Amino acid sequence: MHTIGFIYPDHAAEDDYPLAEKLLSGTESAAKLVVEHIYGTDLHAVAELLDLGSPEKLADGAAKLADHSPTAVVWACTSGSFVYRPDGAAEQVRKLSEAAGVPASSTSFAFTNAAKALGVRRVAVAASYPDDVAALFEEFVRHHGLEVVSRTSAGIDTAAEVGQLPLDQVVELAVANDHADAEALLIPDTAMHTLGVIDKIEQRIGKPVLTANQVTVWEGLRLAGLPQRAEQLGALFR
Repeated sequence: MHTIGFIYPDHAAEDDYPLAEKLLSGTESAAKLVVEHIYGTDLHAVAELLDLGSPEKLADGAAKLADHSPTAVVWACTSGSFVYRPDGAAEQVRKLSEAAGVPASSTSFAFTNAAKALGVRRVAVAASYPDDVAALFEEFVRHHGLEVVSRTSAGIDTAAEVGQLPLDQVVELAVANDHADAEALLIPDTAMHTLGVIDKIEQRIGKPVLTANQVTVWEGLRLAGLPQRAEQLGALFR
């Protein structure tokens, strides 16, 4: 069985990854999903996020994953990648791959790759971040060919706060921030528990939902050369 490594910042919603492993078990997409943590200042602010995604910290995460012999590694943080802007995020992934010795990516690229795989271009963004950080996510996905028809920001300052949102509140946040012109809804924070409610959100809004932990797992499977199929992880996996 393939092992896919995820470098996860601090602690918030990392239990989405064992849930994903469970949902994938017994399918052609089954893999061991291993999470290792790196740490920084828990704040959705540009300077702190640039530090969190630094080459030194990601190399430390890659070293922690090395004992598991992963087939691929993903930096499981959206804001800690897109804050480097498009070119910097690409360089971040290049250096991570070099440090890990295997193919690598980040959640930011997972979003744009997943949207392309679904064939969607017009998207709505429902961000947990303050608006200045959410604006950088919009810039990133626009650079990669997506049209953002709406962007909302919940203005939550820390990942710890996001991780404590009840699932029914996550669903309502998503539904309230969809847009009629969007072909898909993007929810870009790996600190938010979403894997257990993706199908519920999609049923409510009638379109695909891409969430950070969902696309991060999908990206890891893609890099490992595995099918990306499951019954309970949204349209992306079906």
